[in-house]
Amino acid sequence: MRKLLQLLVWSLIMTASSVAHADTDKENLLYLDLDYGRVEIKLLPDIAPNHVARIKKLTRDGFYDGIVWHRVISGFMAQTGDPTGTGTGGSDMPDLKAEFSDYNYERGTIGMARTANPDSANSQFFICFDDCSFLNGQYTVWGQVVEGMKYVDMIEKGEPPASPDKIIKASIAADAP
Repeated sequence: MRKLLQLLVWSLIMTASSVAHADTDKENLLYLDLDYGRVEIKLLPDIAPNHVARIKKLTRDGFYDGIVWHRVISGFMAQTGDPTGTGTGGSDMPDLKAEFSDYNYERGTIGMARTANPDSANSQFFICFDDCSFLNGQYTVWGQVVEGMKYVDMIEKGEPPASPDKIIKASIAADAP
């Protein structure tokens, strides 16, 4: 009876997990494969259409593959998206105009990094480790981690990290095999 109950509980958990992902449009689901596992990010085109379009384009172009996490602050965020690994680089595409919203920066929220100019976001982004509500309305939110935040937590810390982790492969779920 105990084994049957364990099997039933396990089945319910697996079903709930499948249902949670069933409503996610594969065109708006980003995979970041790290050394530790896969991070799944729900893209938010209704909140930041131009930033989501940029992330999709760069992802499909292979831009993020092999890029390091160059700034990782414990209790705050992990930042990536600079091909030079220094925090000063970006893609060859023009900078984006801000798409600020009232979306709350919380654990797993993803925003675009920028300079002091609100319209300077390009390719760099960050994932919040914890509540970052002090960023609300100041940085464009374009995604939310829905699975694999435990792998983000494992990214090597530092500014820059002594031995930085990298994105092995970034892909859009609709394109993934």
